[in-house]
Amino acid sequence: MTDFPALQTQFLERPDAEQLEPQRFAEHPPRILLLYGSLRERSFSRLLTEEAALILRALGCETKVFDPRGLPLPDGAPADHPKVQELRRLSMWSEGQVWCSPERHGAITGVMKSQIDWIPLEMGSVRPTQGRTLAVMQVSGGSQSFNAVNTLRLLGRWMRMITIPNQSSVAMAWKEFDDNDRMKPSAYYDRVVDVMEELVKFTLLTRDRADYLVDRYSERKATGRASAVEHLVAQAMRP
Repeated sequence: MTDFPALQTQFLERPDAEQLEPQRFAEHPPRILLLYGSLRERSFSRLLTEEAALILRALGCETKVFDPRGLPLPDGAPADHPKVQELRRLSMWSEGQVWCSPERHGAITGVMKSQIDWIPLEMGSVRPTQGRTLAVMQVSGGSQSFNAVNTLRLLGRWMRMITIPNQSSVAMAWKEFDDNDRMKPSAYYDRVVDVMEELVKFTLLTRDRADYLVDRYSERKATGRASAVEHLVAQAMRP
């Protein structure tokens, strides 16, 4: 390793294929938290989120939809506010998440951003979002756009989540739901099913591996925790 003078080799860990193939898998249904970004009485982001939750349950998941009503603005109340604590508990409970926002002024809504802002990157030594899977969706009142889902992807990356490749953007959402608030058959509906299928697959693939997948050289270095390879070498060298 003389070619890397800046590298502290005791904290470097080569990827281990066996760590990516665990012998045991969690037996409980995938736990999916769904967030939506509107407080309107007939909120199409809520209706799309509830439709996604129904699909997820049909795919064998356990789902919880967070109601953002009553959630204070970030820094507008202490962190022990009941709605903040509810949101953080649900994030910790989840193994995957779905974020669905309307597009407003070319971006996500303040309701959506407030929910994400109330979930910290760290709570003590616990990370409420790191390593969890994420699917992103948006609704638009007019023509199809991808501004909101692109912003949600950026935020998901910032929250250290595994954001799946597929996504859903429903244009003229007011046309896509019937009088019973169920989504009508359409290519938009088919895409939502695609996204939920993909989310479940990625969640099953990663949930038993999440700690290993997000384990970092920089964090091992910061905490003084040597890599597993270095431990094995040290043990082998002991008399």
